[in-house]
Amino acid sequence: MKASYRKYILQFKRPSGTSRGILNEKETWFIFLEDNGRTGIGECGILRSLSADDREDYEEKLKWACDHVHWGIDYLYGELKEFPSIQFGMEQAFLSLRSESPFLLYPSAFTRGEDSIPINGLVWMGSKDFMQEQIREKLQQGFRCIKMKIGAIDFETELDLLKSIRKEFSSSDIEIRVDANGAFTPGNALEKLNGLSELDLHSIEQPIRQGQWEDMARLCAGTSLPIALDEELIGVFDLSVKRDLLRTIQPQYIILKPSLVGGYRGSREWIQLAGDYNAGWWITSALESNIGLNAIAQWTYTLKNTMPQGLGTGSLYTNNPDSPLEVKKGTLEYNTAKSWEINTLKN
Repeated sequence: MKASYRKYILQFKRPSGTSRGILNEKETWFIFLEDNGRTGIGECGILRSLSADDREDYEEKLKWACDHVHWGIDYLYGELKEFPSIQFGMEQAFLSLRSESPFLLYPSAFTRGEDSIPINGLVWMGSKDFMQEQIREKLQQGFRCIKMKIGAIDFETELDLLKSIRKEFSSSDIEIRVDANGAFTPGNALEKLNGLSELDLHSIEQPIRQGQWEDMARLCAGTSLPIALDEELIGVFDLSVKRDLLRTIQPQYIILKPSLVGGYRGSREWIQLAGDYNAGWWITSALESNIGLNAIAQWTYTLKNTMPQGLGTGSLYTNNPDSPLEVKKGTLEYNTAKSWEINTLKN
């Protein structure tokens, strides 16, 4: 078996705002496996400044994993404990190699084009006018759940924007999730959560920065707006620490990005623990290309979670490989009439 890897820079169609700044491009890495005439591909979707494996030795570890690919996925997964995006890339690549088609990882009614996955429409941070434009666009496209990133502009402006949505659309018309990306402080978070809770929102992701367990626990216990942990799960590798985190914080939801929490295995571990502590969950992509998004979506469908998932990021880039994945009427579909085109990834 041979393994190789390649860095690839995804270009955003338009600058995308987060609480950490404006994104114009996104780095990712692809693993290619070859064995007896068969091929496999996986994506290591690192997010610089956020991923636990944003380290100087990242490429060195990726090369090591490719050099030792003959040891198999079980051994490699354990050795890559502190590199969750490489864990996931290797999981994908091995599954791809062994599948009927390199891109048919979890055959189902979804991959046959017979069913779809409900997803949320993502509204990026920006000016009030820009955010309003995105919201109108998502509603016109048939989304019944939108996720709005907050924390980049004045909070009162964001609150007014949410109020304007609620004046026009009730919670039965449109479900609204907000994502603060840790933009609030322990001192002001509860007041802001109380203000947001009046708008009949579904939940808020990561209101304060991760690592403040006691403060987050206080917020989860004291707010009427359900809280979902996101960044809080990043860099938590040991099962015992995962259990301690959920036992301490007692969140209403957790959000799982396979590229950031150790792929399929790491996500399954969190899901099992969430059940022990009565926390709901959903799956979200982390700005991967269509290769990684496909791997996440196919697996997500098998979990049979009926909540809208965060899988609508496939149309963000100008140089995303063509794929059968399509967003239609607020769902992600697999169009079997379309084929994959990945030649640009190998050039």
